[in-house]
Amino acid sequence: MSNKLVSVLAIGLITLLTSSAAVADLTMGVFPRRPVAKTYKSFKPLAEKLSKALGEPVKLVVAKNFKEFWKGAQSGKYDIVHYNQYHYLLSHKAKGYKVIAVNEEFGSDRIAGSIIVRKDSGINSVNDLKGKTILFGGGKKAMGSYIAPTSVLIKAGLVAGKDYTVKFSKNPPGAVIGVYNKAADAAGAGNVIFKVKSVTKKIDTSKMKILVKSASFIHLPWAVKGDMPGDKAIKIQQVMVTLKTNAPEVLKAAKVTNFVKASDADFNGVRKIVKSVTGEDL
Repeated sequence: MSNKLVSVLAIGLITLLTSSAAVADLTMGVFPRRPVAKTYKSFKPLAEKLSKALGEPVKLVVAKNFKEFWKGAQSGKYDIVHYNQYHYLLSHKAKGYKVIAVNEEFGSDRIAGSIIVRKDSGINSVNDLKGKTILFGGGKKAMGSYIAPTSVLIKAGLVAGKDYTVKFSKNPPGAVIGVYNKAADAAGAGNVIFKVKSVTKKIDTSKMKILVKSASFIHLPWAVKGDMPGDKAIKIQQVMVTLKTNAPEVLKAAKVTNFVKASDADFNGVRKIVKSVTGEDL
């Protein structure tokens, strides 16, 4: 084979690989905060909007459960990812993910953890939770429904396993509904839980109350891989934070009132809450 032919073949191969890389899908991972089918329906319009704006496919991936989702996040599977605040801090430290935006829900880009009880429970202070069972929504990585509420208990001097019993439901709505049905004494959930339709449709929220709330902190983040080119990350951010004007139907589908620009420094309050509970410096 002549040197000229080898050169031609090499150039052709490089061109082919370069072209393939250019059209490779960007993977957008969304944590299973809601059922898979609902999550996919909610965020497909956003993936389509980003695909059009970037000129390359954005593939939406919704894991069937939190374990599978987190495995993908830890391996760096997602180019764009939506998850909770604790997930972000972990992936930022381990994989270099960079936050670009956060949700605004019910008109606010901040949220708090809370502990919720029945009004007829006789529980009127944090100290009244001694000897009680608290049903937290999700698992130990749930920021708003486990970590933040636990920070309040720690501040009050209560120790898990000693002063109260810890149990978990599948999600925050399940925790609140469980307490309403007297399956536990208190629930750990976000402070906006009484605005969530899956809760208001199933229980009489007038019979429930927020006993105590944590310090407020920045809402659920959107981040990109650390090695994503800066101009592409900025483009994704610009598309997302201008949807309220340019494509409000995308926000409506995602069940948010806006996406708001955010930076890593916005998560310093979250870092303090996490450290108070897990001892981690993130």
